[in-house]
Amino acid sequence: MALTHAFILPHPPILIPEIGRGEVQKIQNTFDACETIAKKIARIKPDIIILSTPHSVIYADYFHISPGPSASGDFGAFGAPDVKLDVRYDEKLVKALETAAKERGFDAGTLGATDASLDHGSLVPLYFITQRYTKFKLVRISPSNFSPMKHYRLGKTIRDVVEPLKKKVIWVASGDLSHKLTPDGPYGFAKEGPEFDAIIQKAINKADFTKFLTLDDVFCDKAAVCGLRSFTMMAGALDGRRVDAKLLSYEGPFGVGYATATYTVKDLDAKRQFDKMLEDKEAKRLHDLRKKESVHVKLARTALEHYIRKHKHLKNPKNLPETFYRQKGGVFVSIKKYGQLRGCVGTTGASTPNLADEIVQNAVHAGLKDGRFEPVTVDELPYLEYTVDILEKPEIVKKMDALDVKKYGVIVRSGAKSGLLLPDLEGIESPEEQVSIALGKAGIKSHQTYQIERFKVMRYH
Repeated sequence: MALTHAFILPHPPILIPEIGRGEVQKIQNTFDACETIAKKIARIKPDIIILSTPHSVIYADYFHISPGPSASGDFGAFGAPDVKLDVRYDEKLVKALETAAKERGFDAGTLGATDASLDHGSLVPLYFITQRYTKFKLVRISPSNFSPMKHYRLGKTIRDVVEPLKKKVIWVASGDLSHKLTPDGPYGFAKEGPEFDAIIQKAINKADFTKFLTLDDVFCDKAAVCGLRSFTMMAGALDGRRVDAKLLSYEGPFGVGYATATYTVKDLDAKRQFDKMLEDKEAKRLHDLRKKESVHVKLARTALEHYIRKHKHLKNPKNLPETFYRQKGGVFVSIKKYGQLRGCVGTTGASTPNLADEIVQNAVHAGLKDGRFEPVTVDELPYLEYTVDILEKPEIVKKMDALDVKKYGVIVRSGAKSGLLLPDLEGIESPEEQVSIALGKAGIKSHQTYQIERFKVMRYH
C-alpha cells in the first residue's frame, strides 16, 4: 500500500479551543478544514504517519529524525498544560530511513536531540488527528537549511523506503505560510508576504511542486516563511505520482497565513518528476549560457571544476587576455544552483600576483570554503551558474544618501571587524537594508561606531 495520502496542516496554537477560545471563530474555516482532514485520516486508518515539522530539532546541515520509542508534549507554553498528547514512534522505520539516507548521501538521522518533547508544529495537527484516530505510529522529521532540492529528494528517499511496506502510510506536512501579512500582525508587514501566499496557494491547489523548488530564498526570507521546506519534503514523497489535490482553506486574519490541503495518490506519472524536470531544464539553459559566457566566468568555472575533479589548483592558466596577467585587485566569485546561492567568496584587494590567479583562488574558495554551505560535489558541477565581480577601489562615504544599491557595493568597518555586500543583489532595495546586512555579516551592532565605504564593480556573466 505504502504512501496513499498527504496533507498540509497549519499549526497556530490558537486553533486549539482550550487556547484560542473565542478567537477560534476568526479562523473557523481553518478549524473546520482541520476537522475534515482528521475525519479523513480516521477513515484511512493509517499504520504510519510521517510528520514533517519546522519547529522540532533544527540543524543547518542535518535532517533530524526523532529517536526513541515514544514522545509526549503539552500546550503549557500556550497556557493549556492540561492538553497533552502521547505518541509512539516507529523505531524500525526510523532505523531504515537512517540507513537509506546514509546510502544516498544525506546527512540525516537521530543524532543531537536535546528536547524529546513534541513541538507545537507537531502538537497542533496531532491534536485534531488523535481526537478521532490513535492507532498509528509516528515518524517525526525536521527540515534543515539544505537546498529545496535536497529536501525534495529526502522526501523521495522516505517514499522509497516505505514503498515496499505492507502498511498504510500518510504524510502530514505541518507549516504556516507567510508571517508578514498585516501591519498589525505580530511580525509586521512585508509586501512579499501576501505575494508569497498567493503563489503558494495556487501551487498547493494545483500540486505544482515546481514552485516549492524554485522560489527565491531572499523573497521567502522577506515573507518570513515557515512551512515551505516541510511542504517540499512532502512533495518529494509524491514525486512521479498523479495526485488529486485540493486546497481546503486559506486564512490570515492574525497576520500569518494558514493553509490546509489534501492529496490523494493515484497512479504513476513520469511528467510529475519535478526534480528531474528542473535538472534537465537547468542543464539545457546552462549549456546554452556557457556558449556565450565571459572569459572571467569561464576561468572561474574551469578552476572549480579542475580542482574538484583533479584535487589540485589550476596553475598558470594560458591563453587569457593580457590584462589578466598584468592587472591585480579584489575579486568576488558567486555561484548559484537552481537560482539559489551556492557559494560566494572574494577579496577586497589583491591577494595573488594577478587577476587570473585571484579568480582561480576565489572560485575554488566559493565552491569549497564558504562556511554557509556544504562543499560543491562533482555531481553538482553541470548545474552551477557563476558570476565574477572585479572590485574597484572603495571610497569612504559619510551619508547614507551617497549609496545606491544598484550602483555601489558597501563595506562596513569597526575596529578589526568588516563586512561586505556586493551591489545589485536581488531583494536588496534600500541603502539602509544593504548596510544592515553588511553589519550583520561583520558582527557589528547598529549602535556601534562604524565606517561605511562604497565601491563599484565590473560584473561578468
